[in-house]
Amino acid sequence: MCRGFNGKGNVIWVMDVPASMDDSDVTLSQMKDLVRVFCEERDWNQYHNPKDLAIGMVTESSELLDIFRFKSPEDVEGIMADPGRSAHVREELSDVLYFVLRFAQTNGIDLYTEFVRKIGIDGEKYPVEKSRGRNLKYDEL
Repeated sequence: MCRGFNGKGNVIWVMDVPASMDDSDVTLSQMKDLVRVFCEERDWNQYHNPKDLAIGMVTESSELLDIFRFKSPEDVEGIMADPGRSAHVREELSDVLYFVLRFAQTNGIDLYTEFVRKIGIDGEKYPVEKSRGRNLKYDEL
């Protein structure tokens, strides 16, 4: 069972998925199914068109970015080392992932296939011999 909690520690939803699993145990398809069931139970399909899901991705990404805005590298290390503040980071990152998974799920996008395809394109743009140890855009290499 997987339980969702509100900020006060109260259970607000329960789904029949093993909570003890981690990244090494779960597939993207299983994650997309989890998101699908979560949304179908709430009748949210009507709100999840590509435009609104893309807006959700950007909004949640901005909330993640806001945690680190105007922070020094030392501040960022402190955020990630602090259990409470790093929990906030994990929550915002999970919100971004939710929208990515939901976008892919509602639009029939195979994330692994597209990711491998895009890595291939980026491999051509950023050949190791030109890009290793360099933080430059491909047209500046």
